[in-house]
Amino acid sequence: MLNTALAVAFGCVTAAIGLTVWRLLIGPDQPDRILALDTLYINAIALLVLLGIQFNSALYFEAAILIAMMGFVGTVALCKYILRGDIIE
Repeated sequence: MLNTALAVAFGCVTAAIGLTVWRLLIGPDQPDRILALDTLYINAIALLVLLGIQFNSALYFEAAILIAMMGFVGTVALCKYILRGDIIE
């Protein structure tokens, strides 16, 4: 039962990543692309968590936490750059 649920979840997350990359490439303006990058790193976290469950390894969960921290910092930096034109004041 768990294997079937993981297979379905992998398919859904893979489709979400594909659609997010599509939005990243054709986004009409910068806020749409930043939102796509934010969604892309969240989907990458979900994929790593699923891999950690499948392989029963804590290493994937630690990598997911690192991606979450870096993604948050990156999103804040991009938003600050768009709003003010400068990241460090």
